[in-house]
Amino acid sequence: MQRRRGRQSKGNHERWLITYADMITLLMIFFIVMYSLSKVDEARFKTLAESLSVVFGAGAMVLDSPGPAVIPGSPASQMQDELESTQLDQLKKKLENYIQENGLNAKISVTTEERGIVLSFQDDVLFQLGSDQLTPQARTILNKVAPMLIDTPNYIRVEGHTDNLPIRTSKFPSNWELSAARATNVVRELITTHNFSPQKLSVAAYGEYRPRVPNTTEENRQLNRRVSLVILRSKFAGAEPQAASKGGQDAAESILPNIPQSGL
Repeated sequence: MQRRRGRQSKGNHERWLITYADMITLLMIFFIVMYSLSKVDEARFKTLAESLSVVFGAGAMVLDSPGPAVIPGSPASQMQDELESTQLDQLKKKLENYIQENGLNAKISVTTEERGIVLSFQDDVLFQLGSDQLTPQARTILNKVAPMLIDTPNYIRVEGHTDNLPIRTSKFPSNWELSAARATNVVRELITTHNFSPQKLSVAAYGEYRPRVPNTTEENRQLNRRVSLVILRSKFAGAEPQAASKGGQDAAESILPNIPQSGL
């Protein structure tokens, strides 16, 4: 009896090894999963999106559309941010290559900001002085740039800027109207000629009040006269109004192509 109790007691003392082995196995699996998540690529992200759509339903598929699709700060959100940054970097390189190959460095710039990629055209690249009508050169450039931008799921904001020299004409009572008309006519060109979705585009007019550099010289004023295309990061999409219905989108598509050439 004493020997049997000894064997049972010894066996009971060693049962903790089973629990310990299970814990070690689970930790190993956990770290393998975390390591896999740290190696983000587009194929893996799409696979994750498809898996989430199966588990959580169709709502997970909004990952393909502009705007936040996952909980901020979560691993899925971090993956989405990393993938988006990679895609924006690739887009920036394509734009930089086009600018470099065509000797347009002095007239067109592309920069990375917190809000996204900013592609800026000095006004004389797209317009004649004091005019809101796109020049033939402008259409040639947009014909090259538009195909690089049309497939991005991000919202694109077209911003108009002027220098501080006053303009008072019947068509443009101030620089506000001129900057708005120029940005609007770029949007019109993207929609009517290049088939951009109107839902993805917006216009902002800043007049003379967001200069790059002080308006102290003609060279500086020329830098400040510009139109910028901003490819917004998804995390800023919440600031953009959302379409209420499919009917509202159809209405926008029917109205925008009929904007007057002045843009006002």
